[in-house]
Amino acid sequence: MVQLTIQIPDELAVRLEPLQSRLPELLWQLVDMNDVPTVVSSETQVELANVPNVYQEILDFLIRRPTPEEICAFKVSPENQTRLSLLLQKNREGVISPVELAELDVYEQLGHLMILLKARAYNQK
Repeated sequence: MVQLTIQIPDELAVRLEPLQSRLPELLWQLVDMNDVPTVVSSETQVELANVPNVYQEILDFLIRRPTPEEICAFKVSPENQTRLSLLLQKNREGVISPVELAELDVYEQLGHLMILLKARAYNQK
């Protein structure tokens, strides 16, 4: 078994104290929940952060080389719409985690990108 030493803020250490015996189990759940892929190179092993589904969805759409009309009509899937609604609700209620806040930021950035892309596509129609 490998021993892992990390630095965390004092307030987080206080919150984790009662869970100390369950930390390995909780870390497994976190990794499984985020489905973090592992890429192995010949020299080192690197863990890659999971790309949010909405990012993958937009990349898959753009890789197909959509027409300007298809770009203008594009909407993310209902699943990603639901996820965005949930993140916005958690943000309004002040119960959003730092990871979820980063995910919400991805949605915002992609939203701006799609607005600009749609504006350009609209001018080419």
